[in-house]
Amino acid sequence: MSKTIVALDFSSKEEVVDFLKQFTEPVYVKIGMELTYACGLEIVETVKKMGHHIFLDLKLHDIPNTVKGGMKNLARLGVDMTNVHCGGGIAMMKAAVEGLKEGAQGGERPLCIGVTQLTSTSQEAMNEELGIEGSVIDCVLHYAQNAKAAGLDGVVCSVHEAKKIHEVCGDDFLTVTPGIRLASDSVDDQKRVATPQLAKEEGCDYIVVGRSITKANDPKATYEQIEAIMEG
Repeated sequence: MSKTIVALDFSSKEEVVDFLKQFTEPVYVKIGMELTYACGLEIVETVKKMGHHIFLDLKLHDIPNTVKGGMKNLARLGVDMTNVHCGGGIAMMKAAVEGLKEGAQGGERPLCIGVTQLTSTSQEAMNEELGIEGSVIDCVLHYAQNAKAAGLDGVVCSVHEAKKIHEVCGDDFLTVTPGIRLASDSVDDQKRVATPQLAKEEGCDYIVVGRSITKANDPKATYEQIEAIMEG
């Protein structure tokens, strides 16, 4: 399965279908809030029918029972990966896994990963606005350990944190890293960004790439170039 997850940052079903028609082999794609809120969860069925793997990125964060019920329904959609905010605590994360297991009805449950700190969050914002003391990496490692204790499969983190997370939580604990850009691209609104080559060197399990692929002159060729780096 692909190590490169393509972020479908579109706002219509038509854009998604047109984009994915360029790919003759299955790819891993991320369906996030923008697309879900524009098209509803029916977009998951559309993409599934085209043969692709799905990371449904909705970042659930609520009381444990509500998250469990939500995850139970998301598992029934047949997504391959989904996520919660680690800030919801261990009980909430455990409930998420329970809901996914129930929704999978004896089949293979979707992977569940926890969001540590958004790659748009600087240390200054984390300290002063969120009221969380210490460095970003300290917070990320603490959240990652909580996620592992809760039974999650891994976390969303920056490339710069992946190696330390593996050291603390083990090599089989997945690191899914957004904020990936080709060296020639703008970093836009991300603060902690990296190239695919650095992600490979740091041992990232999956990378999430959006505009570098979706806005490329040849998205398929760019995807294959990035995937070759990750698989090389």
